[in-house]
Amino acid sequence: MSEHSDDSTTESVPEQIRIRLEKRAKLLKQGVSPYPVSVPRTKTLKELRDEYAGLEIDVKTGKNESVTGRVIFKRDTGKLCFANLREGDGTQLQAMFSLDKVGETLLEAWKSEIDLGDLVSVSGEIITSKRGELSILADKFELAAKAIRPLPVEHKELSEESRVRLRYVDLIVRPQAREIARLRPQVLQSLRNSFHNLNFIEVETPMLQVMHGGATARPFKTHSNAYDMDLFLRIAPELYLKRCVVGGIEKVFEINRNFRNEGADSSHSPEFVMIESYEAYGDWNSMMKLTQKLVQNAAKDVFGSTTVKHADGKEIDLGGQWDEIELLPTISKAIGEPIAVDTALSKLQEIAKKLGIKVDPKWVAGKIIEEIFEHSALPKLTKPTFVKGYPIDTSPLVREHRTQVGIAEKWDLYVQGFELATGYSELVDPVVQRERLVEQAKLGAKGDLEAMQLDEDFLRAMEHGMPPTGGMGMGLDRLLMALTGLGIRETILFPLVKPIAEE
Repeated sequence: MSEHSDDSTTESVPEQIRIRLEKRAKLLKQGVSPYPVSVPRTKTLKELRDEYAGLEIDVKTGKNESVTGRVIFKRDTGKLCFANLREGDGTQLQAMFSLDKVGETLLEAWKSEIDLGDLVSVSGEIITSKRGELSILADKFELAAKAIRPLPVEHKELSEESRVRLRYVDLIVRPQAREIARLRPQVLQSLRNSFHNLNFIEVETPMLQVMHGGATARPFKTHSNAYDMDLFLRIAPELYLKRCVVGGIEKVFEINRNFRNEGADSSHSPEFVMIESYEAYGDWNSMMKLTQKLVQNAAKDVFGSTTVKHADGKEIDLGGQWDEIELLPTISKAIGEPIAVDTALSKLQEIAKKLGIKVDPKWVAGKIIEEIFEHSALPKLTKPTFVKGYPIDTSPLVREHRTQVGIAEKWDLYVQGFELATGYSELVDPVVQRERLVEQAKLGAKGDLEAMQLDEDFLRAMEHGMPPTGGMGMGLDRLLMALTGLGIRETILFPLVKPIAEE
């Protein structure tokens, strides 16, 4: 039976699992732990690779080490056995087992007890083989952990669904999965460095909130037994970060986990990470400059260039000065007829239906305008583009445009056809803000599950005086999408997936 059998073949898996469980039981009977508390390890495989880089062919170093790794290849032939060990970072090293070096008993134990996927410790001399392969010539080995389930077939690519559901297997067998797992903290570090260099202060705000706000989104609801009260999982940190600005933290940011009880697709996840920042005496223009700097710095810090290579091989240029376009003129050009902020609701509904857009009767005019944009104009945007000037009725926390009535000083940044970030000149007048939130509460009373609630504590904070402020929010998972070309479920290490019922 092949050691590489796919764990999706229901007939072979139980047989392989049975055999491996029998090996585990045999080891226990012999007094050998298949899961010892520790095993010998003097150096990592990477440290050995670095130390002996360029070693000539067929050389014995005379130096003994103990290394660990997962067995990902195994060839047991007569008096000489070979195996490839792999560490978590993907570094590999060949292990060689020779009869005259380890003896018949140990060689047979290696052949019979060790399977693909097992974690082992191998001790011996560091050499290069006759083919020049850096190797460890074993004089002993220990099992570090017995793998009960076999690895998938190495040359058979896992489906996206399997990669998401079995991420631990994905990380074992696929280098790209390990690269993305390491890319994420590198991007986070770049973002933090950029913010800190600009004198922003990082804070933490509550995930459990008495009322939801900061975005128009449907929240997850939970209950606190200690306080005997319903709570909401955070949909956005905005209202707390604005409290910070009121309190005198004039440049503030948070890298936060948000939860929205909405649909899931290639660019949406119910649980996601958002970078939000606010700057006193800034506005939507300063936020555009900040966002461009953050993204371009991340690309340069991680890849060494603002030109990034996507998973499909396509190169994307994130450098230079990004385009800026106005929302309403862009829509008008795309559909061939004028759209304005005061276009009648009935006319907007008629246009949307002509375009094949399913219109919710509860949608306000601004929501329909945004849907028309996403349907007709968004697909044509390929380069990084700031789309500016959104209807005020869909922007309850944003300042009205300084010269255009009914328009908010809000932009959305689109990269490769999806929204990456959004920025504003923040509304700081507490009287107007109360009026806006009252309107939101009315929408909620009519059944709009995404409408914000009237947050008296937030209004009380604003009433203490909030300076002119610019704000920005950017999805970290989507930033990774922009840098790699992958879908959102690939950029999140363990995305939420619906469990498969066990048969």
